[in-house]
Amino acid sequence: MKEKILNFFNDVTKEMGKVTWPTREELAESTKIVIIVCLIISMFTWGVDTLLAAALKAIL
Repeated sequence: MKEKILNFFNDVTKEMGKVTWPTREELAESTKIVIIVCLIISMFTWGVDTLLAAALKAIL
C-alpha cells in the first residue's frame, strides 16, 4: 500500500513537470476576458429578467 502511494506522488510530480504554466501576462489577459464575459452574461440575464418581469406584470 505504501509503495502505491509513493508511486502515485512520484507520478504526480512527473506530470506537474510537464505542465506548461501561463506567464503573468497570459494569466492577466485570460482573467480580463473571463471578467468581461461574466459581466456581459450577467447584463444579458438582468435584461431578460427585467423584460420578463415587466411582461408578467402587464399580463397579471
